[in-house]
Amino acid sequence: MAEPSFTVGIEEEYLLVDRQSREAVTDPPPALLAGCEQRLADLVRPEFLTSQIEVGTRVCRTVGEAGRQLGQLRRQVAEVAGEYGLAPIAASTHPFSEWQTQRHTDKARYHVIARDMQGVARRLLICGMHVHVGLDDDELRIDLMTQASYFLPHLLALSTSSPFWRGEDSGLKSYRLSVFDELPRTGLPSQFASYAEYRRHVDILVNTELIPDASMIWWDIRPSARFPTLEMRITDVCTSLEDAIAIAGLYQCILHMLFRLRRTNQRWRTYDRMLLAENRWRAKRYGIDAGLIDFGRGEVVPFADLTDELLALVAVDAEALDCISQIRHCREIARHGTSAHRQLATYEAAQAAGRDREASLWAVVDGLIEQTVRGLEQH
Repeated sequence: MAEPSFTVGIEEEYLLVDRQSREAVTDPPPALLAGCEQRLADLVRPEFLTSQIEVGTRVCRTVGEAGRQLGQLRRQVAEVAGEYGLAPIAASTHPFSEWQTQRHTDKARYHVIARDMQGVARRLLICGMHVHVGLDDDELRIDLMTQASYFLPHLLALSTSSPFWRGEDSGLKSYRLSVFDELPRTGLPSQFASYAEYRRHVDILVNTELIPDASMIWWDIRPSARFPTLEMRITDVCTSLEDAIAIAGLYQCILHMLFRLRRTNQRWRTYDRMLLAENRWRAKRYGIDAGLIDFGRGEVVPFADLTDELLALVAVDAEALDCISQIRHCREIARHGTSAHRQLATYEAAQAAGRDREASLWAVVDGLIEQTVRGLEQH
């Protein structure tokens, strides 16, 4: 079996905030996007809400290359936004802005989503990170999509950056996913025996004119409708660039490991959706704090132990993909926490210092502004 390219590309969505009010900006100046496009061409685009902006790397051979590009994209967007008193934050929810004040972008696709989804779409003040890995064979994409679903909660837990919703601690490390799950065709993917079976299901929705194409299927992992890739979509956008690179590299390694098993007529065991959904819930509720179920052992295992086991499992793959140093950072995430932990700690510290609720939430936004561009000079 010919080895796939295993190329990698990363897409990130940011919220644009006013540096003074710290609010998500409903009406960013058109010149801001134009300025970004002038610098970045097709690597930047508007998103569903006017307060959002999306960037995407080019096709990269290694996750290190993708990380360098992503750092440059963050830097350029931050510089252009700064000219207008604005800043991007890489967080999957805004700590306090209200979705009721948002407007969707004037674009045909977004008009359709707003019309069809109504109130569910209006609540989409959320951002995510999507990672594409090049798998050139249709059948392979379907096979690995099913097997890789086991690892989606692990990737989510490492990425969480959305503990706040409308100014309140939601109690979840990834509240974004609860908002997104209100849309149809989201969540864990269905299991298919072949690419033809997958296409038959998609074509029913397309031929009945319920969706224009497969890009309207928003599973946690899916065969991309635009590229020969398997696209991982479950993760929050990471405030830390190093976290984003580590998670993207880990996902790339997982697919390489599953392909390596397949070449020796082995495969990862497929578990029922009920069990996968339980780990998915634990990841969005607790992040890395409460462990996930090891289905083979039949017990909840601390997340730090799971991280060590997973990194050992893909060690040979990380060497083949030249990302050993990048994915090693996952241990640091498991040890020191995610953006969600840092946001909550910032809020609690401000409260302990006597600041009121509004000022404490401002401190969270200020931290996100700074952390989104921290360390970019190294990339």
